Amino acid sequence: MFVTIDTNDPRAIYQQVADGIKELIARRKLAEGTPLPPVRQLAADLGVNLNTIATAYRELQKDGLIAIKHGSGSVVAARAATERNQEELLRPLRTALTEMVLAGLSPSKILSLVTRELSMVGKEGK
Repeated sequence: MFVTIDTNDPRAIYQQVADGIKELIARRKLAEGTPLPPVRQLAADLGVNLNTIATAYRELQKDGLIAIKHGSGSVVAARAATERNQEELLRPLRTALTEMVLAGLSPSKILSLVTRELSMVGKEGK
């Protein structure tokens, strides 16, 4: 599994890990039923505290993206388990768009950036 930590990123490390795993799931590099590395192993691989990884896994479980089975590890959840309502999904997009507008980006530049990112997320197994 390829997740990286950026010490210059303002997001908490657990959030970077969770977002990295979300991206791998979205790109289908982690398919339904794929086991995730044990918390201790991923913590050692990334050089972070195991509680950081445990927090990331709990966040992913709360979002319905992984299933944690104590004693047998964590696996990527079935797609049906990840369905959330449209309004809930739009909230972070709306926040990101607001930040882009406040940063002075034009609507055409924002659309270009969103289109580019969507094409990157949509690439399967690349």
